[in-house]
Amino acid sequence: MTGPSDPIVIFLVVLLIGIVAGFLAQRFFRSSWISQQISGRNRGTVTSMLVGIAGSFIGFHLGDLSNLARNGSLVPFVAAAVVAVLVLWGWKAIRI
Repeated sequence: MTGPSDPIVIFLVVLLIGIVAGFLAQRFFRSSWISQQISGRNRGTVTSMLVGIAGSFIGFHLGDLSNLARNGSLVPFVAAAVVAVLVLWGWKAIRI
């Protein structure tokens, strides 16, 4: 039986957080017109989703390592979302 502490469920939730963060970041932090013409529109969306996934896994593990996380706590998932957004923001800020 699967529950909220099942590793597969946790993996899928963190993956979904990263995908959603990357998709929303691509919609809100638009690339310039010239970069869309060179790299294509869909390539930027997929790349943003992958960066969001990486950020969400980093955030989840940082939240899990904190002493605030108890069994069944939402702290690692909130940390996953926050760090995914921060990583995406930083990635967009340094990208030319």
